[in-house]
Amino acid sequence: MAMAALGAAACLALFPAGATTPDSIRAPAAVPDSVRGRVMAPESAPSRVSVPESVGATAVISAAASNRLRMAAPPEPARGRTAAALRFLPVGAATPAPTAPVLDREFADPDVVAVGGVFHAYATNVAGRNVQHATSTDLVHWTVDEQDVLPVLGDWVRPDPPHDVWAPEVFDNGDGFTLQYTARDRVGGRQCIGAALASSPDGPFRPAGDGALVCPTEAGGAIDASSYTENGTRHLLWKSDGNCCRLDTWLHIQPVSWDGTRVTGEPVRLLRQDRGWEGGLVEAPTLVKRDGRYVLLYSAGDYRTAAYATGWAIADTLTGPYVKGDEPLLTTTSFSGVIGGPGGQDVVTGPGGRDRILFHGRGADPSRRALYVADLGFADGRPVVRGSKTLYEAELARVHRATVREAKDAWGDRAVGHIDEADSFVEFRVYAASSGPHTLTVRYGNGSLDAAGAPAAATHGLTVNGAAAGAVDYPYTGWDAWQPREVPVELHEGWNTLRLSKGERYAELDAVQVA
Repeated sequence: MAMAALGAAACLALFPAGATTPDSIRAPAAVPDSVRGRVMAPESAPSRVSVPESVGATAVISAAASNRLRMAAPPEPARGRTAAALRFLPVGAATPAPTAPVLDREFADPDVVAVGGVFHAYATNVAGRNVQHATSTDLVHWTVDEQDVLPVLGDWVRPDPPHDVWAPEVFDNGDGFTLQYTARDRVGGRQCIGAALASSPDGPFRPAGDGALVCPTEAGGAIDASSYTENGTRHLLWKSDGNCCRLDTWLHIQPVSWDGTRVTGEPVRLLRQDRGWEGGLVEAPTLVKRDGRYVLLYSAGDYRTAAYATGWAIADTLTGPYVKGDEPLLTTTSFSGVIGGPGGQDVVTGPGGRDRILFHGRGADPSRRALYVADLGFADGRPVVRGSKTLYEAELARVHRATVREAKDAWGDRAVGHIDEADSFVEFRVYAASSGPHTLTVRYGNGSLDAAGAPAAATHGLTVNGAAAGAVDYPYTGWDAWQPREVPVELHEGWNTLRLSKGERYAELDAVQVA
């Protein structure tokens, strides 16, 4: 993201120590693990009733009027991916959940291109270099190039030290390599997108053309170039930098020449800021096509704070309409606070053919945006990132001999109670981007009392893909006073089945999250 996108006077500010995500970002998957609302007085156990079995909805638009998506699993196991489609990879091919950066230095707005078995990463300016460059053969171990791969800027650029160049995009154009970059326009004073060419991904890249590639001064300028190709046509995605001057920010797609140095058609608007968590702007578009759908990833919020996050939207056609997900994909809270302000993402096919997402975030040293990598999967088009919590609401799961009810302070305003019979259960179909250990977070309420009328703990039995996996213990909370409980689970790549069944005493389920 271009730091100056927040206004010409904006400069890099330190990520505040101990900063938390503001309330506006609290979509379901990003809700902090704390109880909202007071703890209720002890109540008696719920009455025991039997209800018909119900099956959760499929991964489609759950509320058409809201034009949003929420995560739900296929209604039948047969809709899960086949063994061949899962493409289980050799040991070591998967990347664990990100807990530490793979490049622990300032490396914001990463873009990655693979050339001959080597991954080349480029990033926003630092230490006098307009564009940073690093290489890796596995996306985990990196060698930093101390040379500036864009030593000379186009004549259209107004020097704006020390923050001249932002958000690079590099691709193989067939005859060499193209770098698209954001810098300040000499004439209009806005941030705009230019192009440069090189014979090698190592550079040096030299300016192409007499002026900026995209420079809509009246819309606030343009930043955050990204490339997408389909049917022999290259498209440029970009953001109108309207937040510089109290205008909307739009993500656009526009046809360009194959070398990306000339526009060949008019831009089409894809989406703009319209969610509270987005903090008044959207930016950093990344477009891929998976499972027959177009998946548009984007960043939003104030890049200087923990509120910066990554969202997603899907469409059936290239130019939309794009429908946003109910909750962001990557947030400070979805990473349990380990990674602050995750954004500026890029998607690349990694070793073994696995999708990986690379993004910047703030870790142990909050003053810099370091480089992170994680496994990325697509559940019928919906992106899932290993290590980032994905929400599955209990009322959308398979509910057997239990009750879906309206529930105070529950996510989605509903929960599942009366899980009281010996054969009562709630069964979730959850998606894993890659095989291995994951964390299951159960959001529960427990108002159980013991024989003496004192608050008591409860349990649910847990099975994973049909195998017993122990019990989940629930300390007393009171009814409708939801709390999280974390347990480790072993999942395989693709769809998995998690069942929570009647255990000791009584507990209700609001949702589960998998990371």
